Amino acid sequence: MPVKISDALPARKILEEENIFVMTEKRALSQDIRPLKLLILNLMPLKTKTETSLLRRLSNTPLQIEVDFLRTATYQSKNASKEYLNEFYKTFDEVKNSTYDGLIITGAPVELMEFEEVDYWGELVEIMNWATKNVFASLFLCWGSQAALYHYYKIPKYLNDKKIFGIFDHTVSEENSPLLRGFDEKFKAPHSRHTYVKKEDILKNKNLKILSESEKAGLYIVATKDDRQVYVFGHPEYEKTTLKDEYLRDVESNQPIMIPFNYFVDDDPANEINVTWFSHAQLLYTNWLNYYVYQTTPYDLNLLPNPKGSPAEPKRIDLDSNREIEKS
Repeated sequence: MPVKISDALPARKILEEENIFVMTEKRALSQDIRPLKLLILNLMPLKTKTETSLLRRLSNTPLQIEVDFLRTATYQSKNASKEYLNEFYKTFDEVKNSTYDGLIITGAPVELMEFEEVDYWGELVEIMNWATKNVFASLFLCWGSQAALYHYYKIPKYLNDKKIFGIFDHTVSEENSPLLRGFDEKFKAPHSRHTYVKKEDILKNKNLKILSESEKAGLYIVATKDDRQVYVFGHPEYEKTTLKDEYLRDVESNQPIMIPFNYFVDDDPANEINVTWFSHAQLLYTNWLNYYVYQTTPYDLNLLPNPKGSPAEPKRIDLDSNREIEKS
């Protein structure tokens, strides 16, 4: 079944050329079923690339999905025009009275900053608080995972001595997890980050569980015990050349960067790319949609249950300073 998107979204033409079935809003009006409603908060600078990558993964299922893209109102992207964002993206004010089956929050190139220093941190906190009551299942990616764990559970991130950059081997930590159903005992996934979350911090929290990790890259997938929130520290949505593009970008700007690990044949940038992560990346998104969203979300989204283990009282943030408001 298709993903329902705006008729004019640039990703539509790209996906249709790949024979990926996407449905325009006009055609969807004739369908007499309730599609899954997904909200994607896209914090990545290259909006169209991220949209296309995520839609590729989400569209390869038997489910019909209706996608809304969300942008921050407190920060204007430098890589997307105001006209583009206004046409294809909604602001939080436009969706805050709605409910969704699923929410995806992407990574962002701000990991070297303290969370409270990020321009849109206050707005992101407001969205994450809203999601605990208005969204059934949430999927956080890379920095989005670190931000959510910090907000919900006060779990900090740490700076690694060198960038975790490349394709790494991972193992399944919880064999009976529906999210990892069909996974090999050892599988590969991309990472591109300077910071990490400590395993011991996750193990200390009774509401969290580790689903997958890597000997070299550290934690990969963490989830809440009720599976309503999934935290993925890598980038399973990455395309074939994404790491190459990041590598060449930093080389050309004279930034210190290592060759992405286990990515080029013989680790030589002049050689072809080893594409070894696509099948498990697709399975991850398919399993999340099927087991954690479709099979468990209520048909009537007005009947969303409160997630177990979520903060009893959301933080209040001063949007001018991005600082938490002290309790009186």
